[in-house]
Amino acid sequence: MSPILLSNGKAARGGLVYSTQHGKTCPGCRRPIAECVCGRSRSAPAGDGNVRVSRVSKGRGGKTVTLVTGVPLAADALAALASELRRTCGSGGTVKDGAIEIQGDHTDVLVSELAKRGYKAKRAGG
Repeated sequence: MSPILLSNGKAARGGLVYSTQHGKTCPGCRRPIAECVCGRSRSAPAGDGNVRVSRVSKGRGGKTVTLVTGVPLAADALAALASELRRTCGSGGTVKDGAIEIQGDHTDVLVSELAKRGYKAKRAGG
């Protein structure tokens, strides 16, 4: 699908953002996110450069989870980092909404591990 051209020869901005048939679409190539060829939709999220590590139990039935947010990586690289961090802690976990969740209280271990990997990691919360 080629972009719509205006009379001045430039591509029109805007267009389809969401389709009930395909879901979200990439603003660059206008294909479904899963079929994106330009790589624009997979760019790293912007942040302040700090990786925050916090211990959370709210909304999880009393179970403690260590939450790592603010990691400036694309989704596939974030999943690979999460896998390595889970192995380091010897615990399970997942990646949800751009944040890594590790089961249990591993804040100190994760802060030191992320610092070794070159991230500016901080403890967040109480």
